[in-house]
Amino acid sequence: MTAIEKISNLADGGRFDASDRMDYSKVDALGQGTKYDICASTASSRDVSGAGGIGDVLRGGLCHSFTPDGRCVSLFKTLYTNSCSHQCNYCPNGAGCQKKTTKYAYEPEELAQITLALYKGNYIEGLFLSSGIGGNEDVTQEKMLEAVELLRKKYLFNGYIHLKILPGASDDHIKHAMSLADRVSINLETVSESYMKELSPTKDYRNDILQKQRTIRDLSRKTRLPAGQTTQMVVGAVGETDKEIFQRCVYEYNEMQLKRVYYSVFTPIEGTAFQNLEKQPLWREHRLYQTDWLYRVYNLPRKEIEIAFDDAGFLPDMDPKMAIARQTLDSPVDPNTAEYDELLRVPGIGPVSAERIILARGNKKITKSRELAALGVRINRAKAFLEINGWRDATLMRWLT
Repeated sequence: MTAIEKISNLADGGRFDASDRMDYSKVDALGQGTKYDICASTASSRDVSGAGGIGDVLRGGLCHSFTPDGRCVSLFKTLYTNSCSHQCNYCPNGAGCQKKTTKYAYEPEELAQITLALYKGNYIEGLFLSSGIGGNEDVTQEKMLEAVELLRKKYLFNGYIHLKILPGASDDHIKHAMSLADRVSINLETVSESYMKELSPTKDYRNDILQKQRTIRDLSRKTRLPAGQTTQMVVGAVGETDKEIFQRCVYEYNEMQLKRVYYSVFTPIEGTAFQNLEKQPLWREHRLYQTDWLYRVYNLPRKEIEIAFDDAGFLPDMDPKMAIARQTLDSPVDPNTAEYDELLRVPGIGPVSAERIILARGNKKITKSRELAALGVRINRAKAFLEINGWRDATLMRWLT
């Protein structure tokens, strides 16, 4: 039995309005509609108090599953409706899509019941709720909020909830969403207003998206949002370079105070305006995640990371940290004397292993590569850039000459 059939069977056993029993096709269509939404991180610092509630983001954590390309999925991911009035040229639910599909929408009570059934069946630990715009963004957002409020207040559901903010949603709806959800997000999609006109000409990049991100940022100073704000970028649909994407994400982290930026590589879909465009390679998405990690976790300066991009602004299919090291490390690094920041720039050494090296060498000198491996260093990647007890890898000498 497939996962979607299990969902359908559980939904069919729920008590919804007698006139509108859930069927397989609705759950299937609305579940499949979130295929390209990414929600890998589900950590939350929200406190859960009181007895009698269902779910707990602190004690139980989340049951993660992984897709073949490594993405972590642990939530019931669904659209509220797959009807949309926006003309997103890459989206099968967009108003301009020539491949017509049956339009579905939940009722708030119906969605709440399905989520509870899935949770009680131990299939999920939370909800990721996105949606098409429907006929009006405020009406659809209000129904999404009603479903989440039913979960929180009527059914005392304490599990993790990631709630999408629809482009153009009112500030009141955003504030309400932040009071109910662990995480909210509005999809940035692309890097600028001009690119947005190609990608989705019916959306106002500045007012519908950027301004709403600012609203979330400003409200976060007064309304606690445990898992913060995130966003998602479509990679490669309208010709934007990797460097443009990276620079926009730096802006998002610094100015909008986002927790995460997620990347979804463009794949043409039959019936959309972009159906004949070239599919972008998955490795491009992966390399963007690596540069994101170097900036967000390693705290490398933007200018240093930009060394990894070629003259046209694109990343090659190689680890950007390796590319940076080859251009910036002009001599091998001694793990016994190097500072934390020096160690961090060696491929194969991350923040945790760099700290372990500094602690370990306080007790005794590091003399063998296997000692570094025991500290978590990926020695096969690191050894070409290290000098250990006077020994240098021959490949480094060839590389430097």
